Amino acid sequence: MSIQLELEPFVFEGVSKERPLVLAGPCSAESEEQVMETARQLKERGISLFRAGIWKPRTRPNTFEGVGKDGLHWLKKVKEELGMLTATEVANVNHVFECLKFGVDILWIGARTSANPFAVQEIADALNGVDIPVMVKNPVNPDVELWIGAFERLNQAGIKKLAAIHRGFSTYGKTFYRNDPHWQIPIELKRRIPNLPMITDPSHICGNRDMLFEVSQEAMDLYFEGLIIETHCNPDKALSDASQQITPESLKKLLSSLVLRKANVDNTVISHTLEDLRQQIDTFDDKLLEVLGKRMKVADKIGAYKKENDITILQSSRWDQLLTKRIMDGEKKGLSEDFVVKVFRAIHQESINHQTKIMNE
Repeated sequence: MSIQLELEPFVFEGVSKERPLVLAGPCSAESEEQVMETARQLKERGISLFRAGIWKPRTRPNTFEGVGKDGLHWLKKVKEELGMLTATEVANVNHVFECLKFGVDILWIGARTSANPFAVQEIADALNGVDIPVMVKNPVNPDVELWIGAFERLNQAGIKKLAAIHRGFSTYGKTFYRNDPHWQIPIELKRRIPNLPMITDPSHICGNRDMLFEVSQEAMDLYFEGLIIETHCNPDKALSDASQQITPESLKKLLSSLVLRKANVDNTVISHTLEDLRQQIDTFDDKLLEVLGKRMKVADKIGAYKKENDITILQSSRWDQLLTKRIMDGEKKGLSEDFVVKVFRAIHQESINHQTKIMNE
């Protein structure tokens, strides 16, 4: 079911309306010289939206946590001298008031803050009656309802220019990414709030500059509206997240290399071909559901038999053997191990749910 929010277009005077909308600038404002030099180089390469962190919520203390209020003077100078719009992160009411005082154009709420409804509500209350665009990063944990709740709180406070920032999700253990993109979650958010712009943050998803293009291209292939990319005049010397920042020139090369595909086509032959293929997918999906329904009926019989004979629901060795075999079979059919594991874990959990219900009857 879609969510109805009262939204206005997330567009800005003097900023190109062509996709992607790009916000760029350093992870952290470190000095006036660094901010102004980075902004000048970005301006020369056609970027109009300048982002910089003023307060940096670090995981552990005794690390660089931003320059604080002093950095707002530098953002104001970027705006006055270069004519760029400025954006920064706010995590509490005091941040909001300081940013409004210095004329920051766009605010964003970070992943740690968006995971806390109390903090989001306090920020929403502080912005009540203020006409300012606000972007909300996904919560650190993969929870689309929590993300939606943040937008609802802001919208109820009268904020109508809203956008989502997809920055990936924290995971336990090593992955290819600093924060796993879990693309299905921003896709679900777009399904629920279709007119909400989606801006992907490849810098925080990747955690390194080597994969930025790949993630940016995938965001464009999903027809997301924009990108927010950390850019620094001297990335290797950055005081925070040096490995994921790029130079303004590298940003220009990345953006020029993106392939921007069309959401729809007017060609009748292409449309008919896609429709035929989609009908085939629908047929397979119907068969999948039919087979899964039959499978669960067998699970019900197993549950009843286990109850009758006082046998536990979970048989760990059986589950391990089944999953190992399914992974091998899936690879032969061109299916990735990650996909097979996720599918069969979901099926196994549903089987357990069915058997638990029978046990409790």
